[in-house]
Amino acid sequence: NAKKVADCLGIQHFALDVSKEFEKEIIEYFKNSYENGETPNPCMMCNKLIKWGILFDYAINTLGADFVATGHYANIKEVDGYYKLYPASDEHKDQLYFLFLLSQKKLSKTLFPLHSYKKSEVKELAIKYNLPPKSSKESQDICFIKPPMTIKKFLASFLQEKQGNFIEKRTGKILGKHDGFWQYTIGQRKGIGLAAPEALYVVGIEPQSNTVYVGYKNELFIDKLKLNNICWSYPQTKTEFEAFVKIRYNMDFVKSKIVVVDDGVYIYFSEPVSALTKGQACVIYDVKDKHLLGGGII
Repeated sequence: NAKKVADCLGIQHFALDVSKEFEKEIIEYFKNSYENGETPNPCMMCNKLIKWGILFDYAINTLGADFVATGHYANIKEVDGYYKLYPASDEHKDQLYFLFLLSQKKLSKTLFPLHSYKKSEVKELAIKYNLPPKSSKESQDICFIKPPMTIKKFLASFLQEKQGNFIEKRTGKILGKHDGFWQYTIGQRKGIGLAAPEALYVVGIEPQSNTVYVGYKNELFIDKLKLNNICWSYPQTKTEFEAFVKIRYNMDFVKSKIVVVDDGVYIYFSEPVSALTKGQACVIYDVKDKHLLGGGII
Protein backbone atom coordinates (compact mmCIF):
# COMPACT_ATOMS: atom_id res chain seq x y z
CA ASN A 1 0.00 0.00 0.00
CA ALA A 2 2.79 2.45 0.88
CA LYS A 3 4.45 1.91 -2.49
CA LYS A 4 1.13 2.38 -4.30
CA VAL A 5 0.40 5.60 -2.41
CA ALA A 6 3.88 6.94 -3.17
CA ASP A 7 3.43 6.15 -6.88
CA CYS A 8 -0.01 7.76 -6.80
CA LEU A 9 1.38 10.97 -5.27
CA GLY A 10 4.56 10.96 -7.36
CA ILE A 11 6.93 10.79 -4.40
CA GLN A 12 9.84 8.47 -3.68
CA HIS A 13 9.36 5.22 -1.79
CA PHE A 14 12.20 3.56 0.13
CA ALA A 15 11.97 0.08 1.63
CA LEU A 16 13.99 -0.95 4.67
CA ASP A 17 13.97 -4.58 5.81
CA VAL A 18 13.80 -4.64 9.62
CA SER A 19 12.28 -8.11 9.94
CA LYS A 20 15.23 -9.50 11.91
CA GLU A 21 15.18 -6.58 14.33
CA PHE A 22 11.41 -6.87 14.66
CA GLU A 23 11.76 -10.57 15.47
CA LYS A 24 14.39 -9.86 18.12
CA GLU A 25 13.00 -6.70 19.71
CA ILE A 26 9.22 -7.21 19.47
CA ILE A 27 8.31 -10.85 18.95
CA GLU A 28 10.94 -12.15 21.39
CA TYR A 29 9.86 -9.51 23.94
CA PHE A 30 6.26 -10.71 23.45
CA LYS A 31 7.24 -14.33 24.01
CA ASN A 32 9.49 -13.61 27.00
CA SER A 33 6.81 -11.51 28.67
CA TYR A 34 4.29 -14.34 28.55
CA GLU A 35 6.92 -16.79 29.80
CA ASN A 36 7.41 -14.49 32.81
CA GLY A 37 3.69 -14.28 33.57
CA GLU A 38 3.26 -10.80 32.11
CA THR A 39 0.77 -9.47 29.54
CA PRO A 40 2.95 -7.47 27.11
CA ASN A 41 2.12 -4.45 24.97
CA PRO A 42 4.04 -4.96 21.71
CA CYS A 43 2.70 -1.79 20.00
CA MET A 44 4.30 0.38 22.66
CA MET A 45 7.70 -1.27 22.26
CA CYS A 46 7.42 -1.23 18.47
CA ASN A 47 6.81 2.51 18.57
CA LYS A 48 9.96 3.06 20.63
CA LEU A 49 12.34 0.56 19.03
CA ILE A 50 11.15 0.17 15.42
CA LYS A 51 9.03 3.12 14.27
CA TRP A 52 10.82 5.81 16.30
CA GLY A 53 13.95 3.67 16.49
CA ILE A 54 15.40 2.06 13.38
CA LEU A 55 12.96 3.61 10.85
CA PHE A 56 13.12 7.10 12.38
CA ASP A 57 16.94 7.06 12.44
CA TYR A 58 17.04 5.82 8.83
CA ALA A 59 14.68 8.59 7.69
CA ILE A 60 16.48 11.40 9.52
CA ASN A 61 20.13 10.29 9.37
CA THR A 62 20.32 8.33 6.11
CA LEU A 63 17.63 9.87 3.90
CA GLY A 64 18.07 13.36 5.36
CA ALA A 65 14.39 13.91 6.16
CA ASP A 66 13.45 16.96 8.25
CA PHE A 67 10.46 15.26 9.89
CA VAL A 68 8.82 11.87 10.22
CA ALA A 69 5.03 11.84 9.77
CA THR A 70 2.89 8.97 11.01
CA GLY A 71 -0.80 8.14 11.03
CA HIS A 72 -1.08 8.00 14.82
CA TYR A 73 -4.01 9.86 16.34
CA ALA A 74 -2.20 12.37 18.53
CA ASN A 75 -1.24 16.04 18.41
CA ILE A 76 2.14 17.66 19.09
CA LYS A 77 2.46 21.22 20.36
CA GLU A 78 5.58 23.11 21.39
CA VAL A 79 4.79 24.64 24.77
CA ASP A 80 7.28 26.39 27.10
CA GLY A 81 10.21 24.99 25.15
CA TYR A 82 9.00 21.36 25.28
CA TYR A 83 7.18 19.19 22.77
CA LYS A 84 3.99 17.95 24.38
CA LEU A 85 1.54 15.32 23.17
CA TYR A 86 -2.16 16.25 23.22
CA PRO A 87 -5.24 14.12 22.44
CA ALA A 88 -6.42 13.92 18.84
CA SER A 89 -9.85 15.16 17.77
CA ASP A 90 -11.11 11.59 17.41
CA GLU A 91 -11.10 10.60 21.08
CA HIS A 92 -12.10 7.02 20.23
CA LYS A 93 -8.86 6.58 18.26
CA ASP A 94 -6.58 8.56 20.55
CA GLN A 95 -3.16 6.87 20.85
CA LEU A 96 -1.25 8.85 23.49
CA TYR A 97 -1.27 5.73 25.68
CA PHE A 98 1.12 4.01 23.24
CA LEU A 99 3.50 6.97 22.86
CA PHE A 100 4.77 7.73 26.37
CA LEU A 101 8.20 6.17 25.67
CA LEU A 102 9.10 8.78 23.03
CA SER A 103 11.85 11.25 23.90
CA GLN A 104 11.84 15.01 23.35
CA LYS A 105 14.43 14.53 20.59
CA LYS A 106 12.11 12.19 18.69
CA LEU A 107 9.03 14.35 19.28
CA SER A 108 10.84 17.45 17.95
CA LYS A 109 11.03 15.83 14.51
CA THR A 110 7.62 14.14 14.45
CA LEU A 111 4.39 15.20 12.71
CA PHE A 112 0.91 13.73 13.27
CA PRO A 113 -1.11 15.10 10.33
CA LEU A 114 -4.27 13.15 11.21
CA HIS A 115 -4.75 14.74 14.63
CA SER A 116 -7.57 17.03 13.51
CA TYR A 117 -9.48 14.37 11.56
CA LYS A 118 -11.88 11.66 12.59
CA LYS A 119 -11.20 8.19 11.18
CA SER A 120 -14.34 8.45 9.02
CA GLU A 121 -13.06 11.73 7.50
CA VAL A 122 -9.70 10.14 6.65
CA LYS A 123 -11.51 7.33 4.82
CA GLU A 124 -13.56 9.91 2.90
CA LEU A 125 -10.34 11.66 1.81
CA ALA A 126 -8.80 8.36 0.67
CA ILE A 127 -11.88 7.70 -1.47
CA LYS A 128 -11.97 11.30 -2.79
CA TYR A 129 -8.35 11.15 -3.95
CA ASN A 130 -8.59 7.50 -5.00
CA LEU A 131 -5.71 6.44 -2.75
CA PRO A 132 -4.99 2.68 -2.62
CA PRO A 133 -5.71 2.15 1.13
CA LYS A 134 -9.28 3.44 0.73
CA SER A 135 -10.66 -0.06 1.33
CA SER A 136 -8.10 -1.17 3.92
CA LYS A 137 -9.34 -3.10 6.91
CA GLU A 138 -8.75 -1.94 10.47
CA SER A 139 -5.27 -2.86 11.66
CA GLN A 140 -5.06 -5.88 13.94
CA ASP A 141 -4.40 -5.54 17.66
CA ILE A 142 -1.21 -7.55 17.21
CA CYS A 143 0.10 -7.21 13.67
CA PHE A 144 2.21 -10.38 13.69
CA ILE A 145 -0.68 -12.63 14.78
CA LYS A 146 -3.18 -12.73 11.93
CA PRO A 147 -6.43 -14.80 11.76
CA PRO A 148 -6.99 -17.69 11.85
CA MET A 149 -3.98 -17.66 14.21
CA THR A 150 -4.90 -16.57 17.74
CA ILE A 151 -2.74 -15.42 20.65
CA LYS A 152 -3.42 -18.71 22.42
CA LYS A 153 -2.37 -20.76 19.36
CA PHE A 154 0.68 -18.56 18.85
CA LEU A 155 1.79 -19.04 22.46
CA ALA A 156 1.14 -22.78 22.22
CA SER A 157 3.64 -22.94 19.34
CA PHE A 158 6.54 -22.28 21.72
CA LEU A 159 5.15 -22.70 25.26
CA GLN A 160 4.41 -26.33 26.04
CA GLU A 161 1.27 -27.33 27.88
CA LYS A 162 2.09 -28.27 31.44
CA GLN A 163 -0.44 -29.09 34.13
CA GLY A 164 -0.62 -26.71 37.07
CA ASN A 165 -3.01 -25.76 39.85
CA PHE A 166 -5.84 -23.27 40.12
CA ILE A 167 -5.53 -22.04 43.70
CA GLU A 168 -8.08 -19.94 45.57
CA LYS A 169 -6.01 -16.97 46.71
CA ARG A 170 -7.89 -16.34 49.96
CA THR A 171 -7.75 -19.90 51.26
CA GLY A 172 -4.84 -21.52 49.43
CA LYS A 173 -7.18 -24.34 48.42
CA ILE A 174 -6.59 -26.15 45.11
CA LEU A 175 -9.76 -25.79 43.03
CA GLY A 176 -8.69 -27.56 39.86
CA LYS A 177 -6.07 -28.03 37.16
CA HIS A 178 -5.03 -26.05 34.07
CA ASP A 179 -2.65 -26.68 31.15
CA GLY A 180 -0.33 -23.71 31.56
CA PHE A 181 -0.33 -20.35 33.37
CA TRP A 182 0.41 -18.50 30.10
CA GLN A 183 -3.13 -19.18 28.87
CA TYR A 184 -4.55 -16.77 31.44
CA THR A 185 -4.38 -13.07 32.21
CA ILE A 186 -5.29 -10.97 35.24
CA GLY A 187 -9.00 -10.12 35.35
CA GLN A 188 -10.01 -13.00 33.07
CA ARG A 189 -13.40 -14.51 33.92
CA LYS A 190 -14.38 -16.58 30.90
CA GLY A 191 -12.66 -19.84 30.07
CA ILE A 192 -11.51 -20.70 33.58
CA GLY A 193 -13.85 -23.70 33.79
CA LEU A 194 -14.26 -23.85 37.57
CA ALA A 195 -17.57 -24.26 39.36
CA ALA A 196 -18.18 -21.75 42.19
CA PRO A 197 -21.10 -20.02 43.96
CA GLU A 198 -20.21 -16.78 42.15
CA ALA A 199 -17.99 -15.86 39.20
CA LEU A 200 -14.29 -16.52 39.64
CA TYR A 201 -11.58 -14.30 38.16
CA VAL A 202 -7.88 -14.72 37.61
CA VAL A 203 -6.31 -12.57 40.35
CA GLY A 204 -2.68 -13.71 40.18
CA ILE A 205 -0.16 -15.67 38.12
CA GLU A 206 3.02 -17.34 39.35
CA PRO A 207 5.10 -18.65 36.43
CA GLN A 208 7.76 -20.34 38.56
CA SER A 209 5.28 -22.79 40.09
CA ASN A 210 2.86 -22.73 37.11
CA THR A 211 0.11 -21.54 39.45
CA VAL A 212 -2.98 -19.52 38.52
CA TYR A 213 -4.63 -17.82 41.51
CA VAL A 214 -8.36 -17.22 41.33
CA GLY A 215 -10.71 -15.18 43.45
CA TYR A 216 -13.79 -13.01 43.39
CA LYS A 217 -14.33 -9.66 41.71
CA ASN A 218 -13.63 -7.59 44.82
CA GLU A 219 -10.13 -9.11 45.01
CA LEU A 220 -9.18 -7.48 41.69
CA PHE A 221 -9.36 -3.91 42.99
CA ILE A 222 -6.45 -1.79 44.20
CA ASP A 223 -6.31 1.83 45.34
CA LYS A 224 -2.60 2.56 44.95
CA LEU A 225 0.37 1.57 42.82
CA LYS A 226 4.11 2.21 42.67
CA LEU A 227 5.89 2.63 39.34
CA ASN A 228 9.64 2.09 39.55
CA ASN A 229 10.52 2.79 35.91
CA ILE A 230 8.79 6.09 35.21
CA CYS A 231 9.44 7.76 31.84
CA TRP A 232 8.37 11.40 31.71
CA SER A 233 7.41 12.86 28.35
CA TYR A 234 9.08 16.10 29.45
CA PRO A 235 10.63 17.17 32.80
CA GLN A 236 8.23 17.49 35.73
CA THR A 237 8.91 20.10 38.41
CA LYS A 238 6.24 19.15 40.97
CA THR A 239 6.71 16.22 43.33
CA GLU A 240 3.03 15.98 44.23
CA PHE A 241 0.09 16.72 41.93
CA GLU A 242 -3.27 15.53 40.61
CA ALA A 243 -3.50 13.78 37.25
CA PHE A 244 -5.58 11.41 35.16
CA VAL A 245 -4.30 7.85 34.93
CA LYS A 246 -4.97 4.78 32.78
CA ILE A 247 -3.64 1.31 33.62
CA ARG A 248 -4.77 -0.06 30.23
CA TYR A 249 -5.72 1.53 26.93
CA ASN A 250 -9.46 0.84 26.79
CA MET A 251 -10.43 2.17 30.22
CA ASP A 252 -11.78 5.52 31.42
CA PHE A 253 -9.48 8.10 32.96
CA VAL A 254 -9.19 7.86 36.74
CA LYS A 255 -8.29 10.98 38.71
CA SER A 256 -5.31 10.21 40.92
CA LYS A 257 -2.75 11.76 43.24
CA ILE A 258 0.83 11.46 41.98
CA VAL A 259 3.70 11.52 44.46
CA VAL A 260 7.23 11.53 43.00
CA VAL A 261 9.92 9.90 45.17
CA ASP A 262 13.62 9.16 44.59
CA ASP A 263 13.08 5.65 43.25
CA GLY A 264 9.82 6.05 41.35
CA VAL A 265 6.27 7.34 41.57
CA TYR A 266 3.38 6.48 43.88
CA ILE A 267 -0.09 6.68 42.37
CA TYR A 268 -3.13 6.94 44.67
CA PHE A 269 -6.36 6.35 42.75
CA SER A 270 -9.43 8.41 43.70
CA GLU A 271 -11.50 5.25 43.15
CA PRO A 272 -10.28 1.64 43.13
CA VAL A 273 -9.21 0.26 39.75
CA SER A 274 -9.42 -3.39 38.77
CA ALA A 275 -7.25 -5.94 37.01
CA LEU A 276 -3.83 -4.38 37.41
CA THR A 277 -1.75 -6.42 34.97
CA LYS A 278 2.01 -6.90 35.07
CA GLY A 279 3.58 -5.96 31.74
CA GLN A 280 0.93 -3.41 30.75
CA ALA A 281 1.52 0.34 30.96
CA CYS A 282 0.32 2.84 33.51
CA VAL A 283 0.07 6.19 31.72
CA ILE A 284 -0.30 9.62 33.36
CA TYR A 285 -2.12 12.59 31.79
CA ASP A 286 -2.52 16.25 32.76
CA VAL A 287 -5.66 16.77 34.83
CA LYS A 288 -6.66 19.94 32.94
CA ASP A 289 -6.31 19.10 29.24
CA LYS A 290 -5.27 15.41 29.24
CA HIS A 291 -1.93 16.00 27.52
CA LEU A 292 0.63 13.27 28.13
CA LEU A 293 2.87 13.54 31.18
CA GLY A 294 4.53 10.13 31.19
CA GLY A 295 4.14 6.56 32.28
CA GLY A 296 5.79 3.28 33.17
CA ILE A 297 5.53 -0.46 32.67
CA ILE A 298 3.65 -2.14 35.54
